[in-house]
Amino acid sequence: VFLRSSFRHTQPTALVRQLAGFLPAGAAAPGDAARQDVAERLGQWLHVGEAISLSSAHAAIAAAGRQAARAPGQPAATAATLQAELERVRAVLSQSITTRDTRHQPDPDDLDTEFTFCLQRYQDQQRRMEMSVDALRGHVRQTLAQGTPRLAQLAALDAALGEMLGGREQRLLVGLPNFLRARFMTLRQTAAASDTPHDLRWLLGFNTELEQTLLAELDHRLQPVVGMIEAMTHEP
Repeated sequence: VFLRSSFRHTQPTALVRQLAGFLPAGAAAPGDAARQDVAERLGQWLHVGEAISLSSAHAAIAAAGRQAARAPGQPAATAATLQAELERVRAVLSQSITTRDTRHQPDPDDLDTEFTFCLQRYQDQQRRMEMSVDALRGHVRQTLAQGTPRLAQLAALDAALGEMLGGREQRLLVGLPNFLRARFMTLRQTAAASDTPHDLRWLLGFNTELEQTLLAELDHRLQPVVGMIEAMTHEP
């Protein structure tokens, strides 16, 4: 009921909007799915096994709250400290995403190899994001677990959702380069049909779009961390 009332009008994220821009004219945008009822969409992700795990998670979340109430602890870090760490991780990863190898010179006669280079760049950045964001998320979760009962329950909820939905999310993120491949081929074909087929300015634009997609993915990956820190900020 809470999901239906609170998130029925959820808007597409920056990542969804970015990917929708890569689709051909008239194609169904991924944002169409994002505008559907969140509870129904979430239900499509959970099978019988995950539903049983979710039921068990309810008990674990309640137990985490009771434990925190019996033995109130002192969080290892303040919300301001966690926010600073979040901004540091975001800045480091953003700089890595937007830093290009100035020694690389694309060959206009071997654009297949050029896309392979772009794909490798994207996948390398995805691995960096996964390692850094997962470590930060775990640290924030541990900090909340030492706070008030409500924060401890939120930490337990994040852990449960991460376990149940993390695999599905990761498989979807791994598929993002398919959108970039389609975009690369569209730009390449348009350039080949022009009067200046060897002009690679379109490739510079493609690399900018690649970086924008990575930055949107970074924002997506950081959303659970942002939410937990905001909850800690508003907790009395």
